[in-house]
Amino acid sequence: MSASVPALQQRLRELLRERSITRGDFILASGRRSSFYIDARRTTMSGEGLFVIGALALARFAVRGWTPDLVGGLTLGADPVAYAIAAAARAQERTLDAFTVRKQAKTHGTGRRIEGCFRPGAAVVVVEDVITSGQSAREAIDAITAEGGRVLGVLAVVDREEGGRATLEQAGHAVEALVTATELGLP
Repeated sequence: MSASVPALQQRLRELLRERSITRGDFILASGRRSSFYIDARRTTMSGEGLFVIGALALARFAVRGWTPDLVGGLTLGADPVAYAIAAAARAQERTLDAFTVRKQAKTHGTGRRIEGCFRPGAAVVVVEDVITSGQSAREAIDAITAEGGRVLGVLAVVDREEGGRATLEQAGHAVEALVTATELGLP
């Protein structure tokens, strides 16, 4: 890692503020109304964002003592986050693969709901771009455990601090967030 963790955390906050936050009147996926929207994909799908997120996630895994075999979550928000972490691990000569959980199983081909490098018995960290209610992470966890995965915890790029983290923790899942809405200066 060429930059320190505090420098990377600062850069992530800057990227999110520059690229991903819009103010206005929005209805979120959770159905809640908000005066701001965080389109984290504008950060998570950028080259610099991928680099920063991958490095920070691996640092957070180390602090937590998480040694996953795989990372992934519900498509579409989780996809670039998982790929960033897998690529960062490879840069450190570590094996860590990614997968994605479809919102519904395919009705053709193999009919899978989980695609990519997933395998039963694997230790998994579920990733998210933004946690609001925790529903997307919960949906991914349910699919992963139904297929025999062992969930170590959940890592989100942004926690909107609207109850999702608490909901997941009350269900027995450790949660880490790289940045919070408060740290972004959001209400």
